[in-house]
Amino acid sequence: MARKSFLIPVFFPAVLAVSFALLLSATPIAAGHDYRDALRKSILFFEGQRSGRLPPDQRVKWRRDSALRDGSTAGVDLTGGYYDAGDNVKFGFPMAFTTTLLAWSIIDFGRNMGPELKNAVKAVKWSTDYLLKATSKPGVVYVQVGDAYSDHSCWERPEDMDTLRTVYKIDNAHPGSDVAGETAAALAAASIVFRSRDPAYSRLLLNRAVRVFNFADKHRGAYSSSLHAAVCPFYCDVNGYQDELLWAAAWLHKASRRRGYREYIVKNEVILRAGDTINEFGWDNKHAGINVLISKEVLMGKAEYFESFKQNADGFICSLLPGISHPQVQYSPGGLIFKAGGSNMQHVTSLSFLLLAYSNYLSHANKVVPCGERSASPAFLKQLAKRQVNYILGDNPLGMSYMVGYGSRFPRRIHHRGSSLPSVAAHPARIGCKAGSRYYSTPNPNPNLLVGAVVGGPNVSDAFPDSRPYFQESEPTTYINAPLVGLLAFFSAHP
Repeated sequence: MARKSFLIPVFFPAVLAVSFALLLSATPIAAGHDYRDALRKSILFFEGQRSGRLPPDQRVKWRRDSALRDGSTAGVDLTGGYYDAGDNVKFGFPMAFTTTLLAWSIIDFGRNMGPELKNAVKAVKWSTDYLLKATSKPGVVYVQVGDAYSDHSCWERPEDMDTLRTVYKIDNAHPGSDVAGETAAALAAASIVFRSRDPAYSRLLLNRAVRVFNFADKHRGAYSSSLHAAVCPFYCDVNGYQDELLWAAAWLHKASRRRGYREYIVKNEVILRAGDTINEFGWDNKHAGINVLISKEVLMGKAEYFESFKQNADGFICSLLPGISHPQVQYSPGGLIFKAGGSNMQHVTSLSFLLLAYSNYLSHANKVVPCGERSASPAFLKQLAKRQVNYILGDNPLGMSYMVGYGSRFPRRIHHRGSSLPSVAAHPARIGCKAGSRYYSTPNPNPNLLVGAVVGGPNVSDAFPDSRPYFQESEPTTYINAPLVGLLAFFSAHP
């Protein structure tokens, strides 16, 4: 179940205003969406992905405790955290990216979350508590629990799991600057979330982020070189580890305000290729996120030395606009951002998040984005991001919400073990590795609604099979939902 996307060249007509109008009118727009309801559900989804001992306030009741011995084979407690998608492996790289984006959603849009803010903060803490365990030993980061090949050969509930819970780590002799850098970024971003809520916890997160970043920077290398057999092709770092080092430094600069991180960013901008592949953003490629995050300071008039990052961010924004020729971003006939490969909604939500975040930074500075002979206003960027969110919620050719439990028509056969198998309450007896296969292959809807889960989504022609075997379309992931939390928060306050 490799989730890496491979990009193919596609070129478009270069008439921005006309093509954007066509894009907006490609599908009838519904009377309006209940963004507040969608926000609540998008956060609730994370409770369905929890591993470990579930807390008394657990709201997804069909789930039970699972993987309570994780880490025991390595003599360390690695219980908790999240299953990344529809399987039962804990992959540290996407879990850390998910955490960073959840934290960024709260930092930028928490004021729009209303009563859901406390649940969003809990979603971050469920992950950071795990990441603190995974980084408890200096010079070591535990980056994965579970053998993916063993796991993927079974179709069983996490509560019944009997596949190999192999523990994988990076250390001085087996580096992984990518996953360690993303972990440092997650801890640093989360430290901002907890700064006023729990100062002691915030300090713990920031101090650990500093230590993990120093390890990542000192012992450079890609974790997919050190742990190739375990992490590839699932979360293989195709893009290289350089972006994660800059990404971590950017978050540490934002969290600590220490001059050393500013100097590190300036000094390493070219060496670590800040301007590379700017039209992508996800668990493997942080370039666009780095440039947007750092640009905020430029737009606030505080950091002229970061001006080149703003130029990169402007270039990234221009690459996403419909009607601007760019080889790696296209739109479906129904108006959905599409990048070739699997799990397309990860691109839709993460790119839309950056469009919205950047539009807010531009608004405060009263600036627009120059794109050749045209320019894009903050309002234009918000409109484009909102169009993507509305597509997810049902404004698309199939009239289908791609969020489970939102609207009257949504995916019923998602590629997700816990959702597709009867719950422990409904079927107390264990369901073994291969005994679950009949639930996988049945055309019946899943018995348990994983409310709030956003699936990989339709193909480039807006078609969607709603079938478990089509995992690239029907599997939800934590990193699809994390940036969507911020988007829904904003639009719930600014419908």
